[in-house]
Amino acid sequence: MQRIGILLSGRGSNFIAIAEAIRQRRLPGAEIAVVLSNLPNAAGLEVARSLGLPALAIPSAGRKRAEHDAEMIAALHNHRVDMVCLAGYMRIISPEFVHAFPNRILNIHPSLLPAFPGLDVQAQALEYGAKVAGCTVHFVDEAVDHGAIILQRVVPVLDEDTPESLSARILVEEHIAYTEAIARVLSGEYHLLGRRYVLRNRP
Repeated sequence: MQRIGILLSGRGSNFIAIAEAIRQRRLPGAEIAVVLSNLPNAAGLEVARSLGLPALAIPSAGRKRAEHDAEMIAALHNHRVDMVCLAGYMRIISPEFVHAFPNRILNIHPSLLPAFPGLDVQAQALEYGAKVAGCTVHFVDEAVDHGAIILQRVVPVLDEDTPESLSARILVEEHIAYTEAIARVLSGEYHLLGRRYVLRNRP
């Protein structure tokens, strides 16, 4: 059984989608080992507890990043986590954190990276005049929104879109993409060729 650690800072809609995929056996051989948040009042923690999952707050306010990340890493190791999924975790993790789980930390970003990294992504896309948008699931490395891309899903940008309407349509795709990306990584049927995620036994 592959054990997943979830990190979140808010309501955790992607976490809920992952939990539902496991419940529906669309991620066979996977289980959520623990849900962690840097914010004690994160709504996702209460959702996790309602599902009977271990849920811990490790507050980050007023603490040095290295100290906080060390406690997060220890908690993940204590729960024997094989993979870490960032699900709306609003902190940049340290290189030490990345090195503790090499190529085993996944993140989802609501744009087609490398376009529009960072925050206010849909406003950026609309201001730029992008005709398509979407989401990206990628491995996490030492840079922000930068690691090797596992998969992307695309939505059209409509003339009448607002940041809110575009975000809502992309969120639907995020819930699909994250589950699929986790399944791909857990299968082990891939290798990394530089920055490229390449399926095995493919030309």
